[in-house]
Amino acid sequence: MTTTANIPTTSCFGVADHTLFVCKTCATIWQDGKPLGESGGQQLLHQLQHLAQDWDLRDEFPIQEVECMSACNRSCVVAFAAKGKLTYLFGDLASDSSASAVLECANQYYAKPSGLLPWSERPEALKKGILAKIPPLPLSQ
Repeated sequence: MTTTANIPTTSCFGVADHTLFVCKTCATIWQDGKPLGESGGQQLLHQLQHLAQDWDLRDEFPIQEVECMSACNRSCVVAFAAKGKLTYLFGDLASDSSASAVLECANQYYAKPSGLLPWSERPEALKKGILAKIPPLPLSQ
């Protein structure tokens, strides 16, 4: 289950060109098979949604919550994805202090035609914890 936090700018096919995925179940504390309180992922998601209200790219780069991104031992987890660009998966993000760094890195990702995010240019919170850099799918002709 996924929901979009803001209205995306879409391609001619109705699909957002860029997406910031945020795992909302990351850093969940469980007791007796039930979650206790708000997860770290939900905390990060709420901070991102709050900061995105004033973000220049809020309409071009929607935030999409994801139930699980299967990186539970490396939470909190986010991903940047776009058509024709590299996809990045980052983990080990602090749920209470990395939201602004995530949006700063999203700005960098948006500005790069290939999506390449050199380590030296990333915000400090995203220099470590990279889980994957996935090659883009070829654009259809």
